[in-house]
Amino acid sequence: MKYKLTIKLFLVLLLPFLIIDCSSSNEFSNSETLSNTLYGTIEIDGSSTVALVSEAVAEEFKKLYPKANVLVGISGTGGGFKRFTLGEIDISDASRAIKNSEDIKAKNNNIDYSELRIGMDGLSVMVNPNNDFVDCLTISELHVIWKPGSKIIKWNQIRSNFPDKKIRLYGPGTDSGTFAFFTDIVNDEEGASRDDYTASEDDNVLIRGIAGDNYSLGYFGYAYYVSSKDKLKIIGIDKEDGNGCIVPDLTTIDSGLYPITRPLYIYVNKSSYMTKPVVKEFVRFFLQHASKLTAEVGYVPLKAEEYKDNLGKLN
Repeated sequence: MKYKLTIKLFLVLLLPFLIIDCSSSNEFSNSETLSNTLYGTIEIDGSSTVALVSEAVAEEFKKLYPKANVLVGISGTGGGFKRFTLGEIDISDASRAIKNSEDIKAKNNNIDYSELRIGMDGLSVMVNPNNDFVDCLTISELHVIWKPGSKIIKWNQIRSNFPDKKIRLYGPGTDSGTFAFFTDIVNDEEGASRDDYTASEDDNVLIRGIAGDNYSLGYFGYAYYVSSKDKLKIIGIDKEDGNGCIVPDLTTIDSGLYPITRPLYIYVNKSSYMTKPVVKEFVRFFLQHASKLTAEVGYVPLKAEEYKDNLGKLN
């Protein structure tokens, strides 16, 4: 009788642990099932600036959903919108807002979309780290350098105390949202620029060019500087508004004090979001993790409320 009582007592004590173990197994099984059943391809193209965030999100997403395939292209903001407005891609990365002409094209092709702001960037001007004579340029000086038909070919044409050395320029191509934003701010007309410079939609090409040329100057997104600080020297910009020379960093970009601050976006095809479970899950994952991953790559994240509002736009 004592032996049977001992067995009953043992089973009573063991029962909670068996229940917990079964519960944990079910939760793991459900999670595993979701990750194994979510599959398909998500096509993203556009801004090389925003691509850094999309690639970071894609990397984390793939860890959770290994059967999902996320393709991230960098044809530039304009190139991305060309494909997006034709319905060729699910998401367009953009370092500027969509133009009216692009919106009309999307409507003509029955492409309904959501515009989602995902962070802030400070468009940054770089020189070679061996450059010891320039730490700041004014917007007026940038205009003289980059305006259409500019005759500036040497540094001492900008300031007489700069060296008598040829200046070599690097910047994004004409399909880039960075190009559009920079020319609008510096030359007062979007797309207005000299064309005798080394152009590329791939910011890594620009980094290599500036890093390999002592008398170079170029511009691109702040996060690319953050990832290559040992190869570049960032300079301050004076808007000539009384605030003096402002160097871009997370504080001056977030406050808007830095003169060339801009929003970053993703544009989501609503049909893709509603009809492709993998796209819907990816976009939701993107917005839920955008704050952390945007900061990790070097941009300024938005307030938590805006990411929540963005989720509401999609439903």
